[in-house]
Amino acid sequence: MAAGGPQPAQAEEGKGGLRTALAGLTTRGRSFLAAGIAAAICAYVLGQSDLLRVGLLLAVLPLVCATVLYRTRYRVAGSRRLSPARVPASSEARVHLRMDNVSRLPTGLLMLQDRVPYVLGPRPRFVLDRVEAGGRREVSYRVRSDLRGRYPLGPLQLRLTDPFGMCELTRSFSTYDTLTVIPRVEALPPVRLTGEAKGYGDGRNRSLALAGEDDVIPRGYRHGDDLRRVHWRSTARYGELMVRREEQPQRARCTVLLDTRAHAFRGAGPESAFEWAVSGTASALVHMLERGFSVRLLTDTGNSVPGEGSDGFAGASQESADAAGLMMDTLAVIDHSDGAGLSPAYDVLRGGNEGLLIAFLGDLDEEQATVAAKMRQRSGAAVAFVLDSTAWAQGANGAPAGRGDERVRMLRQAGWTAVAVPPGVALVDLWRQADHLRASTGPAPAAGTTTGGWG
Repeated sequence: MAAGGPQPAQAEEGKGGLRTALAGLTTRGRSFLAAGIAAAICAYVLGQSDLLRVGLLLAVLPLVCATVLYRTRYRVAGSRRLSPARVPASSEARVHLRMDNVSRLPTGLLMLQDRVPYVLGPRPRFVLDRVEAGGRREVSYRVRSDLRGRYPLGPLQLRLTDPFGMCELTRSFSTYDTLTVIPRVEALPPVRLTGEAKGYGDGRNRSLALAGEDDVIPRGYRHGDDLRRVHWRSTARYGELMVRREEQPQRARCTVLLDTRAHAFRGAGPESAFEWAVSGTASALVHMLERGFSVRLLTDTGNSVPGEGSDGFAGASQESADAAGLMMDTLAVIDHSDGAGLSPAYDVLRGGNEGLLIAFLGDLDEEQATVAAKMRQRSGAAVAFVLDSTAWAQGANGAPAGRGDERVRMLRQAGWTAVAVPPGVALVDLWRQADHLRASTGPAPAAGTTTGGWG
C-alpha cells in the first residue's frame, strides 16, 4: 500500500510473519480456531473420524484466511486535502481523503481511519467497498476546534478484512498534514486614521538624488512609463531607453503589541482574558493591513513578526500576505511567557517613527504601567486595551473595578487612548469607544513625528 503525495509512498508493512497474521484474527476467527481445535481433540479421544474432519475444517479456515490476507499485496495510494488549511477557532474545516488503487487487482473490503487529535472531534471511520483496478474512492469529514493551535492529521490507517470476517490487518501510511487553527478575527469598523499614504513610484524608504541628477539610479523603460521620466544621459550611456526611479513615501506604520506575561493573566480556555487579547490582536493586525498600513506584531518578550529584514514591517504587497499568514500562525501557537515586564518590548520601539501603536495589555503594576506610559513617547499615536484578569476570572458580575481603572487613567495621562476591557465585551464596541474617546479628548501631544494613528 502507498500513501498519497506527488508520488505514492510505501506503507508500513507488518513484521513477524505468521505471528502478525494470527494477531489479526477477529473474534469470529479465534472462535472458529478454538472450536476446531476442541473438535479435533474430542475426535481423537472418542475415535470419531468425521468429527476430526469437521474440527480440521474449522481450524484451518481462519488460518487460511489470515495467511491469504497477510500475503495480499494491495498497492493503494492515499492523499489528504484540507479546505482550508488555516481556519479560525470555532469554524469548521473539511478534510478530503482520496484512495487510489494503483495495482492491477481489485481490493476487498477496506476500512479507512484517520487519526485526529481529540480536540478536533472523534476519529473518522469509513468503509470502502471493493475498489476496482485503477479505481478511486473519495470521502470527506469535518473537523472543528474552539482552541487555537496546530494539529496534526494522520497518518491514515487501512484495515483489511477477508470475505469471511476471520482476520483484520492494519496498515498505516506514512504521511500526515497539519491543520492550523488561528484566533477568531472580528471585522472592525473604520475609524479616523491619519497617515494612510498609499505610496507611488519604484523605490521604498529611499532618498534619491542627494547630490544631484547624476546620482539618480535609473531603470529600463517599461510600457506605460511617463516619457517625462526618461533619463537621457543614462539612455545615451546604455544605448536603451532609461527612466528615473521615483522615491516612494514611507507607508504609515502600525505596531500591535501583545502582552503575554503569565502573571498578567488568570484563567484559561476559549473565554479567558488571554484568549480575548490574542483574538483582539489578530483582529487589529488584519484590520490595519486592510487599511494599507505597514504592520508588525510585537510581544512583551521583544520578539517581532515578520522579524528582521527590510524594516521589520509587513507592507502592502505579496510579501505582506505571507507576513500576515506568518503573524496569524504565530498567534495560533502563542502562549504565556515567563517575562517579568514590558521592558524588552520598550527597547524594540525606536524613537519618533513608530506610527500607530495598538497594545493589548494584561494586569499592570505601577512599574509596568510606567514602562507602558513611556512607550507613548516612542510612537506617533497609541491605543491600549487593558484587561483586568481578576474581573475576568470572576465573570461579568465580579468585583468592582479597582487597580485596572487606575492604570487606565495613568496611561491616559501619558497620552494613550486607553480603554478598560470588561469581561465578555466585543472588540468592535471597544474599538468604537476608543474612537469616541479620541474624538472627545483630542490628540495628545507626543514626542517624535506622528506618521499615523488615532489623532
